Amino acid sequence: MSVDLELAPKRKRPAGEPCCEPVAHPDIEREQAERMARTAKALGDPIRMQLVDVLRRHAGKVCVCELVPLFDLSQPTVSHHLKVLREAGIVGCERKGLWAYYYVNPEALEEVRRWLK
Repeated sequence: MSVDLELAPKRKRPAGEPCCEPVAHPDIEREQAERMARTAKALGDPIRMQLVDVLRRHAGKVCVCELVPLFDLSQPTVSHHLKVLREAGIVGCERKGLWAYYYVNPEALEEVRRWLK
């Protein structure tokens, strides 16, 4: 099957003239995009994804001492990852004495889920 294409000569656009019209425009406001980007950035590490997976599948709060043996990482490194997730609002934390118990904030991921739908 042969297709004949007619090539038009190049023409220079006047200064300031766009090359084409936008096909789509953002559907979310800047503030919402920044909020969801913080969530995505916090989840952008495989260890953090695994931590969230463990926490979401657990019925209740999980002590950090139960999480450390699941990973080939030191306790301070696991705590750092949990801190990043906590600052992004993805997980919450309750302290009881010396121990910290973590859980997933389901509403933190709801906004991103609705947007992806």
